Amino acid sequence: MTELTSMRNIGREMERKLSSVGIDSAEKLIQEGAKQAFIKLKAVYPKVCLVHLYTLEGAIHNTEYNRLSEEKKKELKEFSDFLNGKTI
Repeated sequence: MTELTSMRNIGREMERKLSSVGIDSAEKLIQEGAKQAFIKLKAVYPKVCLVHLYTLEGAIHNTEYNRLSEEKKKELKEFSDFLNGKTI
C-alpha cells in the first residue's frame, strides 16, 4: 500500500484525518473517491471546507488542487454546497 503523503496535496495533517476515517492509503483514497472521502471527513471534522475537497480531488488525479478545471471546481463546489445545506 502506498502512503497517503506520497500523493500530491496530502500532508501529514490530512493524512492523519483521512486515516481516522479509515482511509489509510493512496489506493483507498482513489477507491473511495474525493466526494465519499469528503463526506467521511465532514462527519468527523465538520469544519472541513471546499479546499479540502479540491485537495482530495487533486491528489487522486495527481494535480495541484488549484489547477483543477473550472468545470471540476464548479461541480465540487455544488457538491459541497449541497452537503452544507446551501441552495445551489
